[in-house]
Amino acid sequence: MHEARTARPVVRGTMGLPVVGMVGGGQLSRMTHQASIALGLSLRVLADATHDSAALVANGVTVGDHTSLEDLRAFAQGCEVVTFDHEHVPGGLLEALEDDGLTIHPGSAALRHAQDKVVMRERLAALGVPVPPFTPVATVRDIEGFAQHIGWPLVLKAATGGYDGHGVWVVHSAGEAAEVVAGGIRLVAEQLMPLRRELAAVVARSPYGQGAAWPVVETVQSGGICVEVVAPAPGLSEELALEAQGLALRLADELAVVGILAVELFETADGLVVNELAMRPHNSAHWTIEGSRTSQFEQHLRAVLDYPLGATTATAPWVVMANVLGGDGEAPDLDRRLHLLYGRDPALKVHLYGKTIRPGRKIGHVTALGSDLEDVRDRARAGAAYLREGVWPT
Repeated sequence: MHEARTARPVVRGTMGLPVVGMVGGGQLSRMTHQASIALGLSLRVLADATHDSAALVANGVTVGDHTSLEDLRAFAQGCEVVTFDHEHVPGGLLEALEDDGLTIHPGSAALRHAQDKVVMRERLAALGVPVPPFTPVATVRDIEGFAQHIGWPLVLKAATGGYDGHGVWVVHSAGEAAEVVAGGIRLVAEQLMPLRRELAAVVARSPYGQGAAWPVVETVQSGGICVEVVAPAPGLSEELALEAQGLALRLADELAVVGILAVELFETADGLVVNELAMRPHNSAHWTIEGSRTSQFEQHLRAVLDYPLGATTATAPWVVMANVLGGDGEAPDLDRRLHLLYGRDPALKVHLYGKTIRPGRKIGHVTALGSDLEDVRDRARAGAAYLREGVWPT
């Protein structure tokens, strides 16, 4: 499916290059800003506050509310293209911006599938894409009826707004389900899938319809949070890797995604099953900053501007990215820890997000590259652990 090229408002910065707007001031926007510098682009950011991750480093920052049509309109009118570092802008507001003739990527129709898990599951099922058995639920009786067919335990997910383990509950009984239902949020119930591991296929697509795919990666989760990404996924057959990439590219085309699409997958005994979709730069592809000829952040900018997409060739046989999570206790002396970490392993690459440190919060990541998987994995883990704990693992 190739959309016709449409004339977009011309908003140019220095060197006559387009001004791109990104709604959201988190670490994804911060790293997209870094990618925009080499391209000579002007990236404007709509942040919630001046202390947001991207607002600390970007020049063109507007503080505003992403749920306010007035704020969104004022911001978007100063941009040639508007994109996102999160999926929380209400769909109706995006439609209003599109009705104004503004260029929004991904568009409201595509983004709806990443904003609403019920919409996403129903669309994927209609396309014949493997997804966990699911049903929308509103009452404990609904959940009990579903459990009669698939058994306990099962997974309850918030239909909208969940992230990093928030909005996901594994329930083993009607009593546990009742506690979740009492929260009064829209829910979808799913089978708790027996899986071998979790994978992610990340691709990009331009308005012209060009697509590009990175190697399929393995993602390691702890407490619902991704703590490690290994590229490429160890032991994944070429046949299954091509299937995952082909599926992600097909979904990008079917849903008319423009920009990055991350397809989170379960690898099961019966094959691949789609877990989640994200239509923005994604944690499972942070490794591409050093590990690919074109990072996901540069590729996202290329895609939303309809530039030809960059090469996704890996720069090393193995790349491992380990997330740095905030620890308990007093704030660490990161300056000292960085000094010692770089002295111990100068080849490690560290990215810190400028965020307030809280327990379990992603505050940065460490990337290691090399030809020996176990060595690369150990180095990335050790670097992330040292920044968190201040003790180098033995």
